[in-house]
Amino acid sequence: MTGYQQYEMCIDICMKCASMCEYCASACAKEPDIEHMRQCIQLNMECVAICTAAARLMSLNSDHIKEVLRICAIMCDLCAEECNKHLHDHCRQCAEICTKCADECELIVH
Repeated sequence: MTGYQQYEMCIDICMKCASMCEYCASACAKEPDIEHMRQCIQLNMECVAICTAAARLMSLNSDHIKEVLRICAIMCDLCAEECNKHLHDHCRQCAEICTKCADECELIVH
């Protein structure tokens, strides 16, 4: 199995993670104490960028997938760690999917 089929599960989780991170960033921006949410918003948007790039490169069967997925796993872990600092449902849901995404990326890297 090569290309898309080989990475299908990871592509799916990366896209779900990107979508949830976008939602979380948007919801964080609407919280009353936005100053307290700035780091969460920033990490959410960075996670969106790397998860989207990772999914696209896996779809292309890039020669650089492992390097990108290594960074993706790091960013997802950082995002999950930050989201876990907040009690909002959107942050908890985001932390959960980020952790799953990091785990799935790590499976391919190793």
